Amino acid sequence: MTAVSDSTANPAAPDLLDLPPLTAAHFARIEDKVAALMGTRCDVVAMQGEALLPLEACIRSAVRPGSTALNIITGPYGETFGGWLRSCGAEVITLTAPFTGAVSPRQVADALREHPEIDFVSLVHAEAATGNTNPVAEIGAVVREHGALLMLDAVASVGAEPLRTDEWGVDLCVIGGQKALAGPAGVSVASVSARAWERITANEQAPRRSYLSLRDWKESWIDGGRAALPHAPAQLEMLALEQAVDHIDAEGLDAVMTRHRAAAAAVRAGARVLGGLVPYVIRDEDAAPAATTLRAPQGVDAREVVSAALAADGSVPVQAAAGALAKEMIRVNHYGRAADRGVALASLAALAGGLRTLSTEVDEAAAVGAAAAAWDEVVAGR
Repeated sequence: MTAVSDSTANPAAPDLLDLPPLTAAHFARIEDKVAALMGTRCDVVAMQGEALLPLEACIRSAVRPGSTALNIITGPYGETFGGWLRSCGAEVITLTAPFTGAVSPRQVADALREHPEIDFVSLVHAEAATGNTNPVAEIGAVVREHGALLMLDAVASVGAEPLRTDEWGVDLCVIGGQKALAGPAGVSVASVSARAWERITANEQAPRRSYLSLRDWKESWIDGGRAALPHAPAQLEMLALEQAVDHIDAEGLDAVMTRHRAAAAAVRAGARVLGGLVPYVIRDEDAAPAATTLRAPQGVDAREVVSAALAADGSVPVQAAAGALAKEMIRVNHYGRAADRGVALASLAALAGGLRTLSTEVDEAAAVGAAAAAWDEVVAGR
């Protein structure tokens, strides 16, 4: 039997199994495009895995036994970082903010003042899971004055809101392509400042001969002038990441961020007048543009609301939260292509239908009208 490729069966489909090799020069060009999007002139490393890979790599490369780390928790990823930091032998000072808001620069300054030995700070820019975003510019200034390294998880923020890695003094910044960039999940990028490289090079416990080793990447790729790839790249994912960044460039980053802001404003405005739901993140300025979280009505299981909403319209990006928040939190994702006026309005309509099924009184027309007005206001004010 002769094998037939998908492109032969469907002439309109690209042949993904017969691509020319991804050269080192092309790989480097993709890194440069992503670096520009991140607002950095520092070294970047495109790692062949989803963003948890470089996030763990940054911590294990830069944190040594005897370090003291400030781990800022505003959602589940901050909680994950704490476990990695402890396993590196660091003493971990935890600063937790309610998931209904953001951490303040003053809270960070107070923690640094109380623990002057802190030499590493980990922070999530925006938590899609909890729908909040943190003031990185102000926090970065506080951390830099203290002299600690700052690691930032910007996976849910890049493309949805401003990210100025160098300007904000971020030493280790990690992004992925799967959210606001509307790209692949299987490749991610870490930027590394000169200060971070010094720390990594001096850390005898930093991973070596490992997929988690930033130092291996530096020695075999960056220090060699990015002339020869150290291993076979994840070609499809890298090409998809390049295409995603090119799409952002073609639309204009400001326009993309405006769409995300408009989507968040629309969902929050609609939820406030729908009946039964309220924004989980209290202040608009603390709300992430990539996703909006909503609190379910008192006595109603959020999972039941989501199930009923998806029964009304299975195409909307609505889901229940995970873990301890599953019963009370509903999440509306509006990143990437879902940062769209029609998607935002359809999500509210589906939630209205779900709530009605559960005998909750709602005003769908008012919610959709408020959401549409909020979207238009953001776009007009761009």
